[in-house]
Amino acid sequence: MNELPNCPKCNSEYTYEDGSLLICPECAHEWTLATDDEAETGQRVIKDANGNVLTDGDSVTVIKDLKVKGSSSVLKIGTKVKNIRLVDGDHDIDCKIDGFGAMKLKSEFVKKS
Repeated sequence: MNELPNCPKCNSEYTYEDGSLLICPECAHEWTLATDDEAETGQRVIKDANGNVLTDGDSVTVIKDLKVKGSSSVLKIGTKVKNIRLVDGDHDIDCKIDGFGAMKLKSEFVKKS
């Protein structure tokens, strides 16, 4: 059987998997195991929809029509975004898009140009 690590917060041995997350039922802490790339560098590695590693300053292309929250606008497929900045959080790309202004994007909806 695959041995799961103890909870890093309370050291409980009763952790379980839920998709890609590990969950502690005693303190409700959720975390992910570091991938091979993260283990080598010690940092979070952000990849685009094709699996290419993204870095600050890269140019990307939107691969899906995206609704802009709080607006009736749509960010069209094929929109090019220059000089991205990687951040932590749910939306891991900060950028400025001509005609839209400052935006936050998820890396799963872009490909490296």
